[in-house]
Amino acid sequence: MKFAASLAFSDPMHFADLARTADGCGWHSLAVPDHVAFPENLTTRYPYSDDGRPIWSASTPWPDPWTAIAAMAAVTEHLRFFTHVYVLALRHPLLVAKQVATVAQMAGGRVALGVGVGWMKEEFDLLGLDFHTRGVRTDEAVEVLRALWRGGMAEYRGRHYSLARVQISPVPAVPVPILVGGASEAALRRAARIGDGWIAVLHSTAEIRELIAKLSALRREYGTAAKPFEIVVACNDAFDVDAYRRLGDAGVTTLCTAPWVLYGADPDSLEEKQDALERFAADVIEKMPV
Repeated sequence: MKFAASLAFSDPMHFADLARTADGCGWHSLAVPDHVAFPENLTTRYPYSDDGRPIWSASTPWPDPWTAIAAMAAVTEHLRFFTHVYVLALRHPLLVAKQVATVAQMAGGRVALGVGVGWMKEEFDLLGLDFHTRGVRTDEAVEVLRALWRGGMAEYRGRHYSLARVQISPVPAVPVPILVGGASEAALRRAARIGDGWIAVLHSTAEIRELIAKLSALRREYGTAAKPFEIVVACNDAFDVDAYRRLGDAGVTTLCTAPWVLYGADPDSLEEKQDALERFAADVIEKMPV
């Protein structure tokens, strides 16, 4: 199993130093979250809390993920990066294709694009976009990205996006994996149908096993079961090597966690977060089978 550290809610000024530390002590990747903006009056229910309210404030930093990944890739050698998750339908796929391809090439292919359809209607409203067509637009956008990243002239005709023959350069030297986030029926079907992998938010081990079983059945239904497939999860009841091994046995390929939370580090202290990265590497990563 591989391990990724989540940078959610972290100070962007810590990103480069955390990346250097993670790169030096055996972490596989860093996960970078995404939101564009937060309205003063939010009425959309947040789907991942009991009371429907976000677990952060409007002033919590959400830096542009691909700008942040580019900065961190420039100061590391082996560490990989992925978005967890990028609200793809908030952007035109031509611009996304250009931005991600540029970072992917300059980072030596050490990136993956984790996408989701988004949950906050107000964020779509701010950008003049239809919240209710975001799923279909996400599906089309994935097709556009892959067509453009193959190199050469590409064209696309869909319900929401249409491109005459066009070419971008540079293109990724190796394909950028597209991982689909979410646990809804629609999200699981999207991951099984068009994804190179699946990203979960936070579940118990039992829930993860059940969701993986559903994904496996859906991949058989769509004829994609033979393709390589990443399964990235965060788990709320696995905290030691044996528990992580059980997740690996269930099919998890990457465990995403925030080690500074596990060890009770001060989230505002760069030094304590770096210590947490190194401690987790010694306590867990070094003891896991390669």
